[in-house]
Amino acid sequence: MAKFVLAGKADCPKYAKAELLADELQHSLPNFRVHKISILPDKWKEWLESTCKTNGWKHEDSPVVWRELVDQGGKGSLLGGLSDFVKHCQDYYGITSDVPTDLMLRVAAENLETKMSLITDEQHRLSLVQPFHIWITGALSLTCQMLIPHLLSVEVFPGITAINLHLLDLEGTKEEMQELQMDVEDLALSTLHQVTVHTGLEQAFQDANVILLLDDFSAQTEDGSDGEKQRRAKATSDRYREYGQLVDERASRQVKVIVSGELSVNLRCLLLAENACSIHGGQFVATATQLEDEARAVIAKEMRVRPSDVTDVFVWGNISGAFFTDLQRAKVFNYRGAVTGPPSFSQPVLELLHDRKWLETDFQQQVHCHRIAVASKSSRPAAVSATNGILRVLKAWCGASGPDEILSVGVLCSGLYGLPDGVVLSVPVRFTDGKWSVLFDVAVDDKLKEKLELYANELLVETSMTKTVTKNLYCTGSTSFKRHK
Repeated sequence: MAKFVLAGKADCPKYAKAELLADELQHSLPNFRVHKISILPDKWKEWLESTCKTNGWKHEDSPVVWRELVDQGGKGSLLGGLSDFVKHCQDYYGITSDVPTDLMLRVAAENLETKMSLITDEQHRLSLVQPFHIWITGALSLTCQMLIPHLLSVEVFPGITAINLHLLDLEGTKEEMQELQMDVEDLALSTLHQVTVHTGLEQAFQDANVILLLDDFSAQTEDGSDGEKQRRAKATSDRYREYGQLVDERASRQVKVIVSGELSVNLRCLLLAENACSIHGGQFVATATQLEDEARAVIAKEMRVRPSDVTDVFVWGNISGAFFTDLQRAKVFNYRGAVTGPPSFSQPVLELLHDRKWLETDFQQQVHCHRIAVASKSSRPAAVSATNGILRVLKAWCGASGPDEILSVGVLCSGLYGLPDGVVLSVPVRFTDGKWSVLFDVAVDDKLKEKLELYANELLVETSMTKTVTKNLYCTGSTSFKRHK
């Protein structure tokens, strides 16, 4: 059986003539099948170029006709335009076309009207759906690709039935983003309403309910000349200031913004919050949950239990720099020691780990180096643990976790623990009813306060240096990003 595909501009008289001939053949011949594709006039050129490029064809006019061998498989065979289709039908089927000009014009007008009506109906149908908009930057990163299948689930967003996923990568090509779009669409997830891809900021963060920022320039190493470091600092500052302004202009007033990555996580979160002036600062957080999980893995190895048996590990400080792993409330389950109990029985980690020297030196160092060790063995970023850390924060923030779960996230610490304004530090928080609150029932002794002051000063210096570098490079006329209205 042969199937013909007939495509053309909706208002094209030649397409109307080919359509009438195809209808006649389909009515007369039991094994003749035709599929029609009507394209709006302003979309025709782009559609034709894309189709010809995909199939390796050369064709410039409307309509275009090709033949697909249904029973044999394989790609379609280009037949040509109207004259080629008419000749083929006359030679193979003994049927030709003799359509008056006025009928061709009338059918062409009806085709355009029908196409516009279908588009209007579809737009109305879509308007009845109120999708939940999720934006992800750095969309070509390995973390994003691992995150998407888990992200589009009712487990993360209870009660959300339709999600519009917007994937943005300013370093990506159009072809790469289109491939990613097709991969996501092929997942056929029930909550996925629409996928759009972007390589520019023209529509960035429009109507966003959740924004996940994964682009952190981690491909650029910390090593290098001062000039390279300054350019990286300026690029980070430019981009995240731009992001913050666009979030302020376009996102939902209740948007939830999560920053993740390897470099300058606290600073990037701060830049966003500072430049999204009309959005509450509490709606911007940076993930330290990956560090929590890495610390749990180090403790589990020392105590010969599973990482999931270790709970309530806190991280204080600069997520991408100096931080302190706090075990004051950490518990361990299924530990085989002098005292054992059922699976629900837990014991304080600090009471079981008697080697204080290991806790204060080697343990802290191992946590700092754990991710580097994992990445060096796998030769790729620790994307699995990063994905899990992001999901833990999202679930807690959206009410999909237990009310007693405590997580470490970077937040604006103005007025907290006596810290100065203008810093984002990781602290333990609890999420309730879509908001986070800092734990004040944890012990913050003088030693920890001293550490927090050091971390805050480190971040203030980093922020000041970034602003100075950006100002100096702007004065020389070097700019990286332009504002998009």
